[in-house]
Amino acid sequence: MARLPRLALPGYAHYVIQRGHNGQSVFVDAIDRSAYRSALTAAAGAEPVQIHAWALPDGEVQLLITPDDASALSRFMQAVNRRFVAAFNRRHGRSGTLWDGRFRAAVVAPGPLRLQALVLVDGAAAPEATTAGHRLGGPRDAVAVDPPEYWALGNTPFEREAAYRALLAEGVPLSTAEMLRRAALGGWAAGLSATAHRAEDGGRPLTPQPRGRPRLARR
Repeated sequence: MARLPRLALPGYAHYVIQRGHNGQSVFVDAIDRSAYRSALTAAAGAEPVQIHAWALPDGEVQLLITPDDASALSRFMQAVNRRFVAAFNRRHGRSGTLWDGRFRAAVVAPGPLRLQALVLVDGAAAPEATTAGHRLGGPRDAVAVDPPEYWALGNTPFEREAAYRALLAEGVPLSTAEMLRRAALGGWAAGLSATAHRAEDGGRPLTPQPRGRPRLARR
């Protein structure tokens, strides 16, 4: 069966996952993470995307990104990967692929689910390896753009930071975290109605379709 085209909707957040090849580490230390952040900054300056959050655990990348047009996300990730993989291979004396295939992404509905996706990414690694500090009173990240749901957490920076700290401490419900990850790895939408939204690429389905042939209507 032919692979479906990538689902990308402009103006919607996308929960992105890219895993290391064969489960290998793609971030050995802080230097590798700094190189990836530099690649993010460079690509964000060239492509019309908003980076809401990033997390760099050892074996994968997690991002929450909103592209302004349907092809911007792919161009952005290609630019990031070209720059980072070249730097990683030079530093570690290796060659060849670093990633386990192409990146995976789920379109995320705005509102509470987008806020949970933000918390999920910020809680996916140690604080120094995520954008969590950006929203908790730490150093501001030059490329991180807070989504509307974060601004709605309070009227002052202190209120927003306190509310977000509580959300991180509570964590995302396991069922929600698993749903978002399944959607990303499968390339589907999360929290969007299949009947109320239409993909930009000619009607690509937003959710998995039932297996087998459709049932015939009874006369």
